Amino acid sequence: MRVEFQTPHLDVSRPILERIFGEAVAARYEMDWQMTYAAEPKKMALMVSKYDHALLELLWRWSRGGLHADITMVISNHPDMRDNVELFGVPYHHVPVTKETRAEAEAQILDLFDGQTDVIVLARYMQILTDHFVNHYPHRIINIHHSFLPAFIGARPYHQAAERGVKLIGATAHYVTADLDEGPIIEQDVIRVTHRHTVEELKELGQTIERIVLARAVKWHLEDRIIVHGNKTVAFA
Repeated sequence: MRVEFQTPHLDVSRPILERIFGEAVAARYEMDWQMTYAAEPKKMALMVSKYDHALLELLWRWSRGGLHADITMVISNHPDMRDNVELFGVPYHHVPVTKETRAEAEAQILDLFDGQTDVIVLARYMQILTDHFVNHYPHRIINIHHSFLPAFIGARPYHQAAERGVKLIGATAHYVTADLDEGPIIEQDVIRVTHRHTVEELKELGQTIERIVLARAVKWHLEDRIIVHGNKTVAFA
């Protein structure tokens, strides 16, 4: 259950409100509960590699007031998008990652996040995060990918999809867990395609749906509209 209410004439402090609620309501009904405040924007960090469509969509929506958050930084394992990001007034950190330096790179990123991040969005960050990293932010890392999984695993998924003559392409946004691409799903959507679409057209349509799905998922998370129950979510869209 999710309840949203306004308190324009509240005459007690937040700690007192939470204590009274806990004692008078939550304890009585043995509730597992939390209280958040819409007036306090979450601190959000974005991570990206070289594909810019999802990142720029979020930055554009945020710049127009469409995402209630403070974007504190963008982190990338490539330097390519620094100029685009800094146009929005957001700090850009280039943290290279190789198989040999993964542990050091993640330690550097966690240091950058310390005290500056409530939620992390992988806006097409093409690196696998270790369990150690993910465990620092349970149900607070959001990822986006095409919805062909578990079919068409690996490189060139749109080539594989075209060869198989798929009729639907889509995108999935989910929370990141230790199980790769198997975390609780937040949002999905699809676009119908035909045999007439080329691979490049499929990629373009796929990127379009990725932008939309990720933006929805991030917005819902920022507005505390998602409850995780087991390995699924309840989304109050």
